[in-house]
Amino acid sequence: MALIDILLPTMGEGIIEATITQVLAKKGDEIEEDDSILEIATDKVDSEIPAPANGIIVDILVEEGDVVKIGQKVAVLEIVGEDIEEKYEDLDANLAPMGAVVEEIEVDKDFSLDKQNVEQIDFDELRPSNSFLSPLVKNMIKEDNVSLSEINRIKGTGLNNRVTKEDMLNFLKNRNQKAINISEIKEQKTEVIQVVSNAILPMGDEVIEMDRMRKLIAEHMVKSVQTAPHVTSFVESDLTTIVNWRNKNKAAFLEKEGEKLTFMPIIIEAMVKAIKDFPMINVSVDGNNIIKKKNINIGMAAALPSGNLIVPVIKNADEKNLVGLAKKINDLAHRSRINKLQPDEIQGSTITITNLGSFGNIAGTPIINQPNVAILAIGAIVKKPAVIETTEGDTIGIRHKMMLSLAYDHRVVDGALGGMFLKRVSDYLENFDTNIVF
Repeated sequence: MALIDILLPTMGEGIIEATITQVLAKKGDEIEEDDSILEIATDKVDSEIPAPANGIIVDILVEEGDVVKIGQKVAVLEIVGEDIEEKYEDLDANLAPMGAVVEEIEVDKDFSLDKQNVEQIDFDELRPSNSFLSPLVKNMIKEDNVSLSEINRIKGTGLNNRVTKEDMLNFLKNRNQKAINISEIKEQKTEVIQVVSNAILPMGDEVIEMDRMRKLIAEHMVKSVQTAPHVTSFVESDLTTIVNWRNKNKAAFLEKEGEKLTFMPIIIEAMVKAIKDFPMINVSVDGNNIIKKKNINIGMAAALPSGNLIVPVIKNADEKNLVGLAKKINDLAHRSRINKLQPDEIQGSTITITNLGSFGNIAGTPIINQPNVAILAIGAIVKKPAVIETTEGDTIGIRHKMMLSLAYDHRVVDGALGGMFLKRVSDYLENFDTNIVF
């Protein structure tokens, strides 16, 4: 009979493991293709592992709370249904992307995973947030003789504040630091001090360990600056026409489409049009080669409640109209905030946009989201006095202005291309078609 090994799929750049948060299927269950088998969580997103075909669960090889490496086997599925050989003759094409490997084997009735028995210890005194500990964490507690009172002092960074392997490693690292003899610090120091990572800090300064996501962001930003020579161009755009049009139509848009109409889909639409005019802004660099992208996939930087940053991607943005863009943007933004993005929704961007105006900033110099070669930053829309040119002469009026800034990789994007692209985005915004009605 045909069996499929279900593997933990690739979850995005920099992610090497995930935590099993819920087991949704059990041995013997009949499931259909795309039914969820497991729920998993990483530092970036929560996701589900679906069944790649109709079948029967032969075995579930993980438990809730297990930390699983990318590519590790998590379940076994027996394929059922008609035309099995025809449907799965091209296994590399159909199943490999989902992490499935198929082979013909004889199934033993008592087929099960021979799990290692981990000695359990009494955790009755744990506070609620630490009441669940993975086998890996329990082993670390046992091996390092961590007391219950110490466990209760550990601040968990995992799902529902659970203590993770990283939390334990950080705790053990700090626990083993030797106290320093203050009398050995330079003479006449009356201020109480503390030592962290070989740095002497005044007592009262708070030391905050980066969580895994912040570490990944930091590494990504440093790599980007080290890789690409950044240049930033600015242009101020008059959005008065767009502001007035949106104020007039946002209620009708909400009533008809069930979505809020923000400025972001209008700006992204202008951005897409400018990319079509200047396609060499939609590229990446591979050594001495320039990869010109066919698709226009807009990465949309989004701030999370935790203070971290994530970049969901609007795939094939050029194929969507204003309504489609608005719905996709709202959906991605909402699911970003509640940690419900799928792994493929944070990959594959070809150019990025970031909204500095949402924090009241009027301009900024963003860092390129590698492997993109450009990122557009939009500032807050503010009222300003401006010179208005008319056929009867110039006048002074109040206009709604917004700063656009484009950071680009000077290895492949020169000032002419970067500047012309940015100006074209502004031109499309200032010449917005106000005849669109809802």
